[in-house]
Amino acid sequence: MQTVRQIADEIVGREGGYVDDPDDPGGATKYGVTEHTMRRLGLDLSGDGVIDRLDVRRLSKAQAVDIFVRHYFEKPRLGLLPEVVQPSVFDMYVNAGTQAVRILQRLLRDMGFQIAVDGVVGPQTARTSGRAADRDPVTFGDAYAIARRNYYFRLADRRPSSRKYARSRAGGKGGWIKRAEEFLSPTYHLSDAEFQRRVSGWD
Repeated sequence: MQTVRQIADEIVGREGGYVDDPDDPGGATKYGVTEHTMRRLGLDLSGDGVIDRLDVRRLSKAQAVDIFVRHYFEKPRLGLLPEVVQPSVFDMYVNAGTQAVRILQRLLRDMGFQIAVDGVVGPQTARTSGRAADRDPVTFGDAYAIARRNYYFRLADRRPSSRKYARSRAGGKGGWIKRAEEFLSPTYHLSDAEFQRRVSGWD
């Protein structure tokens, strides 16, 4: 089992360097840390009293890892979840905040468990996730990754401006889909033909 910091290091590598995409509601981003997040955390790295793109540019990889561990793993108590889903939920929490936990909770409801969908990892979510993992940990981990992939597809269905994250310029799998499938057994990866059928209705 990887350590939390090792998982965070991989997330930073997956996120890449500085990007200022006008379609990203979080604003300028570096290593997955958005301008919005830095304002929320009060990270004025330039010391000029204003948190803006300059501060995002100054963010180091080590600082990004610290932010992820503290605010995206420890604070939302992801350590209470079964080890089999921790890396994927952590990665998704960096990408989509509390939606990562809501996806998990909806999955548990689909599996027949009675659980609130509130985006919070409390005793009920931790206990129920543990019961689901005890049944078949590999299947549970795959089911979460598939639910995550489906979330990305539905988001792109509703929001055309987000389709570039799910489908590459060349027409293949985009970053979102590849990211979800990194945590999914190869058996359940979409083939190129299956992916094309799924996105055939997009412009």
